[in-house]
Amino acid sequence: MPKSKPTPKSDILAIVPVASAPHTGPRDISAVAKALSDVLSDTYRLTFKTHAYHWNVEGPLFYPVHILTEGQYENLFAAADVLAERLRALGRLAPMHMGKMIAESVIKDLEAVPSAREMIEDLQRDHARIASRMHALFALAEAARDPVTADLATQRSAFHEKAAWMLHATAAT
Repeated sequence: MPKSKPTPKSDILAIVPVASAPHTGPRDISAVAKALSDVLSDTYRLTFKTHAYHWNVEGPLFYPVHILTEGQYENLFAAADVLAERLRALGRLAPMHMGKMIAESVIKDLEAVPSAREMIEDLQRDHARIASRMHALFALAEAARDPVTADLATQRSAFHEKAAWMLHATAAT
């Protein structure tokens, strides 16, 4: 039996991802895809910030804040994948450059090393910002007749609203 000639690896691995028209669902998705990319950038930035605060929090509420932030960064990390995969399903590329993600995100770093209270309050504000951007994504998705993205925005907004509430309640005096 003759052996088949192997395909050179360079041919197999030379495929460069490109944006394309979606294969199903909505057709005019430019604004939806941009907003989805923005909230993906927010989610990824907040994942890192939450994880960093998780590692560095100190004080009498160390353990409960450590556990709270662990659940949040795990949820955020999983959500980043879901958001990126939705972008791909819409025929768009997910962000590939950290600098672009930083530029597109409303999540900012604090200048100084924060106290435990400042960490909690900073995360609360960030979750509220992302919830607001999820509401805007929902409206764009509804207008574009994209119920899948609208549903995803609703689910993610619910998470961020609950996280903001829990953080606010933790910092209440």
